[in-house]
Amino acid sequence: MKPNLDLFPIGNCAISALIDRQGRFVWACAPRVDGDPVFSALMNGEAPDHGYWAVELEGLKHVSQAYIRNTPVLRTVLTADDGAAVEIIDFAPRHPKHSRTYRPLAFGRIVRPLEGTPRIRIRLRPSADWGAQPAPYTSGSNHIRFMCPDVTFRLTTDCPVSHVLEERTFRLERPHAFFLGPDEGYDQDVGPGVQAALDRTVAYWQDWVRKLYLPLDYQEAVIRAAITLKLCAYEETGAIVAAMTTSVPEFKESGRNWDYRYCWIRDAYYTVRALNRLGAVDILENYLGYLRNLVDDAAGGHVQPVYGVGLEPGIGESIVDTVEGYRGMKPVRIGNQAHEHLQHDVYGQIVLPLVQAFYDQRLLRRGTIADFHALEKVGERAFAMHDQTDAGLWEFRTIARVHTYSSVMCWAACDRLAKAADHLGLTGRGQVWRERATIIRERVEAETFLPDEGRFAASFGGRELDASLLQLTDLGFLDAHDPRQVATFDAIERDLKKGPFLFRYVEPDDFGEPETAFNFCTFWFIEALHQNGRVEEARAIFEEMLARRTQAGLLSEDISVEDGELWGNYPQTYSLVGIINCAVMLSRSWTDVR
Repeated sequence: MKPNLDLFPIGNCAISALIDRQGRFVWACAPRVDGDPVFSALMNGEAPDHGYWAVELEGLKHVSQAYIRNTPVLRTVLTADDGAAVEIIDFAPRHPKHSRTYRPLAFGRIVRPLEGTPRIRIRLRPSADWGAQPAPYTSGSNHIRFMCPDVTFRLTTDCPVSHVLEERTFRLERPHAFFLGPDEGYDQDVGPGVQAALDRTVAYWQDWVRKLYLPLDYQEAVIRAAITLKLCAYEETGAIVAAMTTSVPEFKESGRNWDYRYCWIRDAYYTVRALNRLGAVDILENYLGYLRNLVDDAAGGHVQPVYGVGLEPGIGESIVDTVEGYRGMKPVRIGNQAHEHLQHDVYGQIVLPLVQAFYDQRLLRRGTIADFHALEKVGERAFAMHDQTDAGLWEFRTIARVHTYSSVMCWAACDRLAKAADHLGLTGRGQVWRERATIIRERVEAETFLPDEGRFAASFGGRELDASLLQLTDLGFLDAHDPRQVATFDAIERDLKKGPFLFRYVEPDDFGEPETAFNFCTFWFIEALHQNGRVEEARAIFEEMLARRTQAGLLSEDISVEDGELWGNYPQTYSLVGIINCAVMLSRSWTDVR
């Protein structure tokens, strides 16, 4: 079966997995999201002989899948041609236990007969060494131990272990529970234990969703996006990864295969901003702790655009040859060279979320005067770098310019520090930061405005366009109705829009001309349409984007203009942020119905 991105994520903010339309685990990394894949089949061609966990029904005719309402708990029903049916429930436990959140490095799976006399076979084949080989194993009376490179997993089950070891076809006459977790004894009856963990996990997620502030319309889409964004958080440190996968190409045979299993300051900024709109303060608060640690470590100096989930600065990029790649498309990369880049927009993306702590009384840890002075070091760096070349937000590897978006983010850092200083009663510091914001604004307007076209360019002294210029309004640099911004929007619509979708840019880069649209940019375009009063057009494109989601209700990074196929890493936080932002913007008001 040809791999595709029609996958259902499950997870618990410590571990995650992707499950395909046959109910197979085909991707999961451990002990962290950036670790060696325990399940690697997504990256190993059309017929991998290991790297998956399947429940195969004899005579399979039909598969249906859906999440249990308002949870990342997946229910798969396999139906045979004789009407026999099996239910599979997959989840990663997450619930309160001993006054803390229990989120083990573990997956729970319950397999139940529904109709007739189903005959099934369990194939549990974890991988090792980036899919090079099956993980070696040993077994006991009711468990199997898999020695993966960085972690040993233990499967505890009330299914006969020999059925699993021999991959024997057997009649499923009662429910069987499986707990694939840490290599330690399971301290209770596995059937009732896994069922109890399931019940508590469902209750946890439904309670979390119940506390979200949702728009009136598009609630199903917003809930699924919000849950999945939370699954992309690595709760132990507060990091938020850009996606769960590595090396899904941006388009066929493009070579644009990147590892997104790390915390980009930019992506995380947009993520917490969107979730904050829904009142999901828990993720924001945890991420602010991650940022404060980065600020301390930087000590007023260079900040990388991306770090490991454990705050690691070194995530060197390398290529592995032990798997074939997504649909056989190499290279498969581990790490990301972007950690070496200069991307000066990061200073704004650190300041903007952190200043919320000076205002928001919900937070358990409010911002302090000491925090403000520490943050000023980031502002100093923003001011120093606002007119310096960088790789830009699109992370060009061989193109260095003074990018407009980076400079405007530096302006935003100074502007927000001025406002925060005033709020904290630090009048003198407020004046300093206002003056610096003015200097950056005047420089941007002088260097990037093109009088002959009445619009802005994407770099100092350049004429090129990119979609990030749409963010000048969102950042407060320009009013949406400013004639210069209207002209910029018109040029972007003319040059970057292909069908209903928007490209980041169309000029050739390090890898040639882009061939797929960037989903987050399409959502930016929808917002700009709305700001320009073209509400029905905005709604039509938004609903087109919703129609392009997977069965799980999610999007990857890129989309083919020709056939609407999804490409790029999955699930992509940027794209899910776009769903939330546009749904909130386009929804009717609650006052319309109450």
